[in-house]
Amino acid sequence: MEPTRKGRSEGLFVGLCTLDVIQLVDRVPSADEKLTARAQAVAAGGPAANAAAAFGHLGGAARLLTAVGSHPLGRAATADLERLGVTVTDLAADSPEPPAVSSILVTASSGERAVASTNATGVRLTPPGALDTLVAACDIVEFDGHHMELALTTARAARAAGRTTVLDAGSWKDGTKDLLPFIDVAVCSADFHPPGAGTVADTLRFLRRHGVAWSAVSRGGRPIVWAGPDGDGDAVEVPTVRVADTLGAGDFLHGALAHHLAAAQGPLTSEGFAEALRGAAAVAARSCASFGTRAWMREG
Repeated sequence: MEPTRKGRSEGLFVGLCTLDVIQLVDRVPSADEKLTARAQAVAAGGPAANAAAAFGHLGGAARLLTAVGSHPLGRAATADLERLGVTVTDLAADSPEPPAVSSILVTASSGERAVASTNATGVRLTPPGALDTLVAACDIVEFDGHHMELALTTARAARAAGRTTVLDAGSWKDGTKDLLPFIDVAVCSADFHPPGAGTVADTLRFLRRHGVAWSAVSRGGRPIVWAGPDGDGDAVEVPTVRVADTLGAGDFLHGALAHHLAAAQGPLTSEGFAEALRGAAAVAARSCASFGTRAWMREG
């Protein structure tokens, strides 16, 4: 888990890239109803893509291993990420099919979002021939659980190379159990429910039993609960902000956490993990204070 110390931290992010069409509305419309949105934003999205964007925004060198394609909508998603300094390795570069498009409605009064997307459904990716080189060049590798076959192959390579691995566990997916033995750090959403886990404590114990040394559960504006290799842990407070839009906050939490962990010196400690979570929570909270997934970056 030692960083490669080449200068600025380098992160490899493996998973989903979508094109997000985001509308700010007074309320989610009912059946057969049309509403005029207050505002609109269009950007690349997906947990791994947004995490990579945050990692780069914080000063790291981010590479995204994903599927986008040559369709004009896919090129728009890639261009958005490249403008943010993310290097995109597109394993579906020759595909003329459109990328997954996420349709998102953000309620102005609460910042809550409603999302519809195909995600990575039906997409199978072949790992690149240079995978070992990509892994060796980075300090940290993060997975979002999408493109699971690619994730498993990359996670094995990362473990063999001694690179720190992080899982953004948004929900339990087919293959998650196989991925866990190769994960050093897992941060889960409140919607992540492993088999037989009914509480946050259950989830943390499940992860530890399956080989994850450091784990945490994020719960929106409530404290992040975490545990270390020995089962000890605590909670990290989340900053209070006036919420405009919660879209992407969890993704940015993970990107910021990866940046903190990649820059850490020496073995991870309880104090270091809590401090990394605290810093990541501050970034996620800041992202919630403005509409869309890019405004907070432009605002500093």
